[in-house]
Amino acid sequence: MKKYLIVLGLLVGSGALSSCESFLDVNTDPNNPISSTPNFLLPAGISQAFQQQMFTSLVTPYITQYTVRRVPASSTDQYYLTTSNGNNTFNYFYFYVSGNLRATITAAEAEGSPHYVGAAKITQAMSLAHLTDMMGDVPFTEAFQGGGNFSPKYDPQEQIYQTIFRLLDEGEQELLKPASANLRPLYVTVPSPSGDLLYRGDVSKWIKLAYSLRARQLQHLTKKSSYSPQAVLAAVDKGFAATTDDAQLQLEVAVPPVTGSTSIFGTTRANFAGATFSLNLLRYLNGSLANAAYPGVTDPRLPVMATNVSVGTNPGVSGGTPIAQTSGASDFYSSWYARDLGYHEIITYHEVKFIEAEAAFRLGDKTRALRAYRQGIEAHIRKIGGGGTFASQGLTVNFPTLTQQQIDAYLASAAVAQNEAQLDLKRIMEQKYIALYLNPETWSDMRRLDYRADIYVNLAYPVGANPLFNPVSTDPAQRKFPRRLLPALTETQYNPQNVRAIGGLDVDYATRPVWWDQQ
Repeated sequence: MKKYLIVLGLLVGSGALSSCESFLDVNTDPNNPISSTPNFLLPAGISQAFQQQMFTSLVTPYITQYTVRRVPASSTDQYYLTTSNGNNTFNYFYFYVSGNLRATITAAEAEGSPHYVGAAKITQAMSLAHLTDMMGDVPFTEAFQGGGNFSPKYDPQEQIYQTIFRLLDEGEQELLKPASANLRPLYVTVPSPSGDLLYRGDVSKWIKLAYSLRARQLQHLTKKSSYSPQAVLAAVDKGFAATTDDAQLQLEVAVPPVTGSTSIFGTTRANFAGATFSLNLLRYLNGSLANAAYPGVTDPRLPVMATNVSVGTNPGVSGGTPIAQTSGASDFYSSWYARDLGYHEIITYHEVKFIEAEAAFRLGDKTRALRAYRQGIEAHIRKIGGGGTFASQGLTVNFPTLTQQQIDAYLASAAVAQNEAQLDLKRIMEQKYIALYLNPETWSDMRRLDYRADIYVNLAYPVGANPLFNPVSTDPAQRKFPRRLLPALTETQYNPQNVRAIGGLDVDYATRPVWWDQQ
């Protein structure tokens, strides 16, 4: 099966589905084209890059304790990981994202449309970055060869990071070329919309995306001697300047033959019917809960992100708050993030502000750190605080509109650092944790900060955790945390020699830090 997929990916990616024999041309079906122009290839590459991260988000919210299972099931929230957890994260990059983007680049270079080349390279860098951050070492230099190599070696993550930065640089250079240098516009509206479905042809936003991604990847290197907060801040300065720059796609009603176009978190796809909010999250938002992070302070985002009556639970402990409107569902589906027709975020302006805050804090520039930290909080509240109604599958939720008065009151509360003396890494990371709700990037933060109890103060070690991670349940010093997804099932079946070479078949592989997670 994998051989056929690799060959198909190669052919789609290289535009090599043409006949060498002229007499066979009579069998060409004009209704089934064998090649395409970049404006019809780029949209699939972009959307599949988003779909890749959406599928990862079925796994990581349980690890980061945004969500837990209402009934324990020896699953991801208790650190029972399997090769299936990473299947889509891995396979989407090679067979869908890169298949379309490599074809986009080939077609765009052939016709002379450098802006398509630039957007495709930045999207591939974004997808590759997500893949390696979730899994560590992955194939690249020997990938995409089809029948030439069915067993590509795994490149070290440090080398993959250099590839990511190269793709971002090359993408920017292509996008800096004038519009007149392009055969076709980056966004085409006739006869129907095609091309850049992310930013609708706004080249400046693509360049900001490249720098925002660069800032994120550079910030992952805090354990490395090469880490440079100055380099992070230099990238931030050229990155997102407002929420309108956010890399996000609007989700839509699925109309055949299109499927899977509603939210991965929504009621229609029903992936989280057995989930509820973790106490780890709610104790940041609800000051009336026992052991609340900030007693007496109710975050205005509580009734938007969860509900005022959500009680949550810890991983491995039955509990949570069911809702009556839909059979078997929980309060998770009352969240603004669970709207079927919301949008899916990859990287946002508010994330970039928290990256800036951390980098400036590490540099010792507390004035800049405090300003960025407070800007990040306000940007997130404003983004999710616009009100509205969500209705699906018999469930109706009315979201409150958050006022400037509420924002100002929260920013003046004990939950937010008021001055440079109060600002520390804990304050920055807890607000980033809230603002990046359900985003896999939070797992990268937790790993590089070693799940520190003095930073993630509400994090509860799972009851009934996988003995691989908790061999001596009475000794906290023996506890381990997930550090990476396991290799994809298809790789363990069809490329086992190279999976074995990186230790991917070892029973404790998921406990081993990725490259940037090591000193």
